[in-house]
Amino acid sequence: MSGALEGVRVLDLTTVLMGPFATQLLGDMGADVIKVEPPTGDTTRSLGPARHPGMGAGFLHVNRNKRSLVLNLKDPAGHAALLRLAARADVLIYNVRPQAMTRLDLGYERLRALNPRLIYAGVFGYGQDGPYAAKPAYDDLIQGAIGLPSLVARVGDGTPRYVPIAMVDRTVGVSAAMAVSAALYRREKTGVGQAVDIPMFETMVPFMLGEHMAGQTFAQPLGDAGYARMLARERTPYVTRDGYLCALIYNDGQWRSFCRMIGDPEMFDRDPRLANLNTRTAHVRELYAMVAEILLTRTTAEWMRLFETADIPAIPLHTLDSLMEDPHLVATDYFQTREHPTEGPIREMRPASRWTESPAEIRRPAPRLGEHSREILDELGYTEREIRQLLDTGVTQVP
Repeated sequence: MSGALEGVRVLDLTTVLMGPFATQLLGDMGADVIKVEPPTGDTTRSLGPARHPGMGAGFLHVNRNKRSLVLNLKDPAGHAALLRLAARADVLIYNVRPQAMTRLDLGYERLRALNPRLIYAGVFGYGQDGPYAAKPAYDDLIQGAIGLPSLVARVGDGTPRYVPIAMVDRTVGVSAAMAVSAALYRREKTGVGQAVDIPMFETMVPFMLGEHMAGQTFAQPLGDAGYARMLARERTPYVTRDGYLCALIYNDGQWRSFCRMIGDPEMFDRDPRLANLNTRTAHVRELYAMVAEILLTRTTAEWMRLFETADIPAIPLHTLDSLMEDPHLVATDYFQTREHPTEGPIREMRPASRWTESPAEIRRPAPRLGEHSREILDELGYTEREIRQLLDTGVTQVP
């Protein structure tokens, strides 16, 4: 079966992680994603272990379901080829600052004149109507800009630290794929394309303040910012007799079940701290500490059986290595070993969504640099002689 975005052509001018993750999601859903790379390639081709130069593990995980076309956009012939592509494309997505696109003569007005149906999507640091408009941005910087390391400091040893995953890049990448899909839907209704900006900073602020704005939500504040439960230092995986367990005892029913589970069914009605969500939140640190002391008395497996019987959410704590052996992921064939034409067998993570009619799927492995240059230029109507000239002058290249 074909993917939901079959027939949609996406010009991917993005690099590193955020943009490539967004376009990989579109490719998983069936779009024909053409990854336009400079002669030096995407910088993440060198990220992580690799069997061959330019095919690092970091690159492989955000560039499947794409075709690679090398174009030197600073050369007039490369620029002309990009314009020819844009005239036939449905989406162009970039993640440099808009000012750089203008300097390349690839701004929205220029391309809209060529193709009024084009969805022109920019994924960059900050909204273009504020004083940060021209600032560069990376995942770490936006984590800092929204105050995430400050929260880590509050619940840790006082040292601000970045979250050790590229959380911003991937979150904004998902937002970008969603925005592009919505813009395509509107174009199908109106016939008209548009420019869509997806700024990292503004996209991530609600992820920070959705819970933590708290009392500052009201024009006349009803309290301080900060959600007490999430800022409790005791909010950590619980230590058991032989490991760690992640559990969340949250609503009234779960607390009643927990009290029965530990052999003290009257505790829920006896302890005023457990009366309702508000009282539990007010005493969250004490309650987390109480549960932590109780969970020290049994093994992780013993507690898991009890929590499952009581229908209280719980799961053992994974490490990077144990996650890849998780029984649920194994049973659902989440990690799929595929033969890459040049890199040999590689382990990929399948698309998570399930579709009855138009499934997302892995159709192509991550491409070598310029692997599809000839193929795409031929589709654009370039003759063999013209392609050879582009190769000889370094405007394009093949593996």
